[in-house]
Amino acid sequence: MISNRNGNPLIIAMIAALALTACGKQPPPPPPNPAPSASAPAPAATAPAPAPAAAPAGTTFTSVELGNGVNASGNALSGAPMTTFTPKDTIYALVTTNASSANPSTITARWTFGGSTLVNESKREVAVAGPSVTEFHIAKPDGWPAGKYSVAISVDDKPVGSKDFEVK
Repeated sequence: MISNRNGNPLIIAMIAALALTACGKQPPPPPPNPAPSASAPAPAATAPAPAPAAAPAGTTFTSVELGNGVNASGNALSGAPMTTFTPKDTIYALVTTNASSANPSTITARWTFGGSTLVNESKREVAVAGPSVTEFHIAKPDGWPAGKYSVAISVDDKPVGSKDFEVK
């Protein structure tokens, strides 16, 4: 029988080195779940549904209506909404918004002719909590050229809506 007395320190050193090396490593991440096959049923949801998102802060766009007249307060059309006007009409856009606070917002109306020709751009600051109506209008005493027009509405420089109309 062969005796190995000098090998014990070597074995102890190897075990110590192995233990020190193993202590510094993180366990490997679990493998990703395989994609469900078309025939396999979808797994049941285990987490509760998330709570609905909070209402957005600031001013939100509700609508834009066009007409050829407004009431004395400038917050309602004097007739039914229109999309066809005569060359001599003053064209009004009433923009309805709803604000969560009285913090000011800027509403912009950008009027164009033929898809790209700028007719007018105007801005109004609104600082009212709750629903409000903002009036914009364009007029041309010598008459609007016949054709297709549009008014694009932005709230705080973010496009929110538009309305196409025609002058005949």
